[in-house]
Amino acid sequence: MCRTLAAFPGTCLERAKEFKTRLGIFLHKSELGSESGNVSKFEWGSKHSKEKFVPEDVLGWKQSFDHLLSSKSGIAVFRAFLKTEFSEENLDFWLACEEFKKIQSSTKLASRAQRIFEEFICSEAPKEVNIDHETRELTQKNLQGATVTCFDEAQGKTRILMEKDSYPRFLKSAAYRDLVEQVCAPSTSQPSHHTGEQSHT
Repeated sequence: MCRTLAAFPGTCLERAKEFKTRLGIFLHKSELGSESGNVSKFEWGSKHSKEKFVPEDVLGWKQSFDHLLSSKSGIAVFRAFLKTEFSEENLDFWLACEEFKKIQSSTKLASRAQRIFEEFICSEAPKEVNIDHETRELTQKNLQGATVTCFDEAQGKTRILMEKDSYPRFLKSAAYRDLVEQVCAPSTSQPSHHTGEQSHT
């Protein structure tokens, strides 16, 4: 970091980054809003377009944020939504921490912790998550003796941010409501039979 930026208090830098993030989201939504309401639609890849969703699973996503995060398809759909808000790094970091906790080798634990820190936590990281200066400093200190809990504070705050901010908007989005309607729509493969039978009576 250059000397000019280093001279500013950490809180000022954090606020500047948050403003930059929110400005990017606003501009992105403004651009999409002019394209016939595409802001509410997810960019479904070929993988998701062929995926069959279970109605009970899709409906369960709105019961709790935990239920959504416990569903593989729920995570995929939620991440597609976060991409429209340029905030998928929050979920990517949360998922990276979950995988990190499964590592048993202390050597691999240390190297993976460093990679996660450089990708999501450190200043100007390629997928930098929006956490406060104190949490960032604490996480950096935890790397000196990396354990499976060294990212707990940062992961917890990122999760709260998603649950309180992104998750409610996801549930209210037109894309999620459309998906609910699609998976819950009654099958139209058999009505013609019943109509034909009734016409003979």
